[in-house]
Amino acid sequence: MGYLKYTQYVYIAFAVYFIYDGFTKLNEGNDTATLSFLIAGMAVFMFFFRRRFVKKFDDRNKKQ
Repeated sequence: MGYLKYTQYVYIAFAVYFIYDGFTKLNEGNDTATLSFLIAGMAVFMFFFRRRFVKKFDDRNKKQ
């Protein structure tokens, strides 16, 4: 399950994209900018959640 260590960074890439998308929509005066910022916040949350999960998974494997 070594790929789990790298998939967490996909969430950071999504967060950066949606923050950029939110600022461009905000400058255009579009009302959907808040949705982009909410998705970016969720992506950051998922990054830290996955990071904690991978760390817990590795610690469990080291004990065995």
